[in-house]
Amino acid sequence: MRPPKPCLLPKTPSTRRQLLAHGVTAQMIRTALSSGRLYRIRRGVFIDSTVWPEHARDQHLIRALAELEVCPSGVLSHESAGAAWQLPHPGFGQWHDAPVSLTLPRLESSRARRGRVVHHLAELVPSVVTRDTKGRPVTTLARTAVDLATGRPLPEALVILDGAARLLCAAMISNPRRTDYANPRLMAAARELFAQAADARLPAGLTQAIELTDARRESPPESLSAGHFHLAGLPEPAYQVMIDTPIGQLFPDFYWPEHRLVGECDGAVKYADPQGYAREKEREQVLRDLDYPMVRWLAKEIMLRPDRVIERVKRALAAAPPLCG
Repeated sequence: MRPPKPCLLPKTPSTRRQLLAHGVTAQMIRTALSSGRLYRIRRGVFIDSTVWPEHARDQHLIRALAELEVCPSGVLSHESAGAAWQLPHPGFGQWHDAPVSLTLPRLESSRARRGRVVHHLAELVPSVVTRDTKGRPVTTLARTAVDLATGRPLPEALVILDGAARLLCAAMISNPRRTDYANPRLMAAARELFAQAADARLPAGLTQAIELTDARRESPPESLSAGHFHLAGLPEPAYQVMIDTPIGQLFPDFYWPEHRLVGECDGAVKYADPQGYAREKEREQVLRDLDYPMVRWLAKEIMLRPDRVIERVKRALAAAPPLCG
């Protein structure tokens, strides 16, 4: 008796037609699905269950690949591209929480499934399309940042653009150091990439956000803070400025040199290390001993109640009058 033909299950998203072309019969597909060995990503697209990822971001990107099998002229864009590039999100969610996003040529008929896939219609020029490390067609980092930042309030746009600028600056040099993110030439190059990626249709709000983009800001809450401070008319602070102290060089998140005022935005990430809280308190005490006044706020405060943070900073600036001469 001839042994049954083994069913080789796909390790990447594959359509029913592709499976049939490789000798997998319809009965094999039904059997593999019922046994749980084959996973249906979307109607008509399947993958070996053993390679279905656990992380939500990876699942999102697999679903995006499945949509590309149905819409081969599409390109990962917007939230899906944000997930692929791992850009920071301006809210409490993640880019992969959103439906899969593809950009299709304008004449392409939409076959998106309502609520699960978003199709953007646009003619993307080759300069704004690339492939990520997995070979997926995706909008470039600069174009992705522009797409996601467009139409958002300034603080949210800065979260995205600052994060993208840091990645762009890091890609321009090997082994980037903290000081490299303050390099004006690198930042000018990043801003130029944003402007070029916008296809000369730069909305006024986005123009301002690009002008204010700063790669020195190291976290979304810092970018949010900078945006809110600008809108409130507060003096422009410096970012990650080096201050020499008896315990070494310190780099506060915000620094108003005319007032010698140090500003720190505290988030859970800072204290992931069990000793992080103690070290932060030591740094604060050293700065206070050197007569640097300080103002602090929490990441969740700038996200939920920026008005409270703005008032706190205003009071701190008023309590530390500008230095004479």
